[in-house]
Amino acid sequence: MPTSARVINVLHRVAGTDEVLRNPDILLFEGGVLDSLGLVELIVGLEEEFGIEIAPAEIEREQWATPRKISTYIEALVGA
Repeated sequence: MPTSARVINVLHRVAGTDEVLRNPDILLFEGGVLDSLGLVELIVGLEEEFGIEIAPAEIEREQWATPRKISTYIEALVGA
């Protein structure tokens, strides 16, 4: 399964909405899909899914604003 699909699956589990599957450019924070607790859950889920470590302090909210941006971030991190 491609990295982006794996990221979206984790995001879908955490967010609990199909909107993240349909719209890769949905604004997660402004749209109320994710809050700070959801972000922490997403980080943990992605770390488990990919066997990586993500330092919350290094995350810039703009880099994680949409499902597409999160996928791009994780792809760069894992070298996909």
